[in-house]
Amino acid sequence: MKVNINSVHFKADKKLLDFISEKVEKLSSMYDGVIGSDVTLKVENTDTPDNKIAEIRLLIRGNDLYAKKHSKTFEEATDTAVEALRHQLTKRKDKIRKH
Repeated sequence: MKVNINSVHFKADKKLLDFISEKVEKLSSMYDGVIGSDVTLKVENTDTPDNKIAEIRLLIRGNDLYAKKHSKTFEEATDTAVEALRHQLTKRKDKIRKH
C-alpha cells in the first residue's frame, strides 16, 4: 500500500514519517480493498496545546474513509485517527458481509 505523507508549513523528521507509515500500513492488513492513503499533518496556530492535526484519507474500493484528529503530538493524533479508521473499516466489513 502506498502512503503519501504531506506536512503543511513544516518539515517532518524521518522518525515521525516512519511511525506514521507503520501505523497506517497496518490498516491494509485488516481489509483487502485498501489501495493507498493520504496523510496530512498540520500545526494549527492557536494557544491551546492540542494544536497538532493529523488527517488520514484511506483510499479503498468504493468510498474512501476519512479521519481528522487534534492532539498535543502528531504521534498521538495519528494513533487516534488510525483507531477511528480501524473502527470504520470494521463497520464496512460487517456491512459487506451482510449483503
